[in-house]
Amino acid sequence: MPKILEGVVTSTKMTGTVVVSVARSVKHPKYHKILKRESRYKARVSGVVPKLGEVIKIKEVRPFSKSVNFIVYGSKKNNPKTS
Repeated sequence: MPKILEGVVTSTKMTGTVVVSVARSVKHPKYHKILKRESRYKARVSGVVPKLGEVIKIKEVRPFSKSVNFIVYGSKKNNPKTS
C-alpha cells in the first residue's frame, strides 16, 4: 500500500519537481510532551506546477531518481475567507 501524505510546497525551483514539507506530531517516550517533526520530500509534477505555500497531497511510487520517490497526487483547495 503506497503512502499518501499531505504537506506544504516549500520549493518549486527544479524542473518538473517540487519539495514538500510534511509535518507530524510525535510523543516523547519519557516526558510525554508532544513534539513537532517535519520531513521534506521531493515529488514529481506532471502538468500544472503547484504554487509556493500550497497544500498538496503526494503519493509514494517507484523511484524516479535517487531522491524522488513521490508524485503530486492532488491539491487541497483552500477556501478564501469571505468578509
